[in-house]
Amino acid sequence: MIFEPGQRILFIGDSITDCGRRDTDQPYGNGYVGLVRAFVTARHPELGLMWTNRGVGGDTVRELRRRWQADAIDPAPHWLSVMIGINDVWRAFGDQPRDAVPIDEYEATLRSLLHRAVDATGCRLILATPYLIEPDRAEAQRAMSDRYGAVVRGLAVEFGAPLVDTQAAFDRVLAVTPPTAWADDRVHPNLPGHAVIAQAFLHEIAS
Repeated sequence: MIFEPGQRILFIGDSITDCGRRDTDQPYGNGYVGLVRAFVTARHPELGLMWTNRGVGGDTVRELRRRWQADAIDPAPHWLSVMIGINDVWRAFGDQPRDAVPIDEYEATLRSLLHRAVDATGCRLILATPYLIEPDRAEAQRAMSDRYGAVVRGLAVEFGAPLVDTQAAFDRVLAVTPPTAWADDRVHPNLPGHAVIAQAFLHEIAS
């Protein structure tokens, strides 16, 4: 277990992290964050960890930048888990193409935010890739998502951070099931889909 007693763990990202944490399912949401918290707490109650969810639906790295100080730095986490990038890609394929974030901007912004957090708080990072629940790697949105995922993999190496490869986790289950088993829109998981993400997190933080 990478966490130590009394540490503060903060998750930040988009709707996949949010999952109702601001309204119907306060304060942790009904997705992977709540599942990770529940299982870690059940397995290691002696640690007395403090958990915070700062996901906001619809966010790209641009929105993350605007709220970074208040939501990622001011709480002074010991561990900061970041999963962002799905909307940065998805907007290019929907009705808001001007709001899509080019990959160079995505990488530069995310790297800057991570440096700011580490420099200000001394926190350790956990980085999670964006994903698309789509088995065809040649499909346009999946191919673009994979490129953004490669950015996160590189940043994980750069910062010495545990990497939660959510795309690889979904690829494993997609080998034997259709995308609709995990999400209706290939992006927003149902509960089993969130369990796929949570299992990937649990595997990394247990090492």
